[in-house]
Amino acid sequence: MTADRSRVKVSDPFGAGDDAALPSVAPALDPATVREEFKHGLPRLSGEDGRVSVREIQVVRHKPGKRCVIEYDVRVKPAAGAKTKAMLMGKIRARRFGNEGYRLLDAFWNAGFQIDSADGVSVPEPIGVITRFQMWLQRKVPGQVTTEALAGPEGVALARRIAGAIHKLHRAGVPTERAHTMADELRILHQCLPVAAQARPGLAGRIGRILAACERLGASVPAPKACGIHRDFYPAQVIVDGARLHLIDFDLYCQGDPALDVGNFIGHLTEESLRTRGDARALQPQEDAMEECFVALAGEATLPAVRAYATLTLARHIYLSTQFPERAAWTGRMVELCEERLG
Repeated sequence: MTADRSRVKVSDPFGAGDDAALPSVAPALDPATVREEFKHGLPRLSGEDGRVSVREIQVVRHKPGKRCVIEYDVRVKPAAGAKTKAMLMGKIRARRFGNEGYRLLDAFWNAGFQIDSADGVSVPEPIGVITRFQMWLQRKVPGQVTTEALAGPEGVALARRIAGAIHKLHRAGVPTERAHTMADELRILHQCLPVAAQARPGLAGRIGRILAACERLGASVPAPKACGIHRDFYPAQVIVDGARLHLIDFDLYCQGDPALDVGNFIGHLTEESLRTRGDARALQPQEDAMEECFVALAGEATLPAVRAYATLTLARHIYLSTQFPERAAWTGRMVELCEERLG
């Protein structure tokens, strides 16, 4: 933790400021530069004649060479009125300039996802773009990610609410030029499962058969009616704050099969149940509730695709289990689980 003469605290536990592939992170952590850029650079927050000052800067996530998320504790002084506090999340991605992320979040905000939306489903408020940092900013939302809450006493009800929230996103009609198909999903498995087989040669034959079975499963899924989908939907992408849900992180938003979002979410629940509780069915009531609610909203024809994408997500987790030392003990169990589901 460091501080400059203005007593702005700076915390960079990941060393993100030294990431040569993300050169705009270093100035985004410099108090003097941030002060200069924020002062009159965020009119959506402060008003045209107001100003924004920073009190604390903290890197909260960093994937080397790919992306960085920085939290800013700021004070907002409008031209008229009292000073207020705000917490902002700044996002930097490699080879991006921030405008696309800001425009996408703003489109959702204006499509009925404001903080006071009547249905209780929101996105974080978009705040602005700092071109010098190649960063866009959003207001930090209160609450907790749903990972732990789904395992709690209200978990089944929460699962139903999340199904309704993602269905709302699918119906929002926010445009995007990117697309993701079943062929893309299978291509990912063809890239990662051979890597897992190399890491665990004793399981290589079984992993190869799982890949072939995934190909057959993917080919059996009918062509969907594509719409805008989150494409990276799992419990950490939903923040619950009482009666309100916030959907976050739209970096992979694209046109695709809406069943992918729900299948991916359910697959993550199954994997987490196996890895953290030793029982892949520990959260089965939550999975069933989510599937049932989504199918009721989106139509019975989506059910086979939801289940197929859940299985493909689990197959991808075979690879992920070989990439993290703390998950290595579960590779064999993940292989068994996929074999059971693929028959």
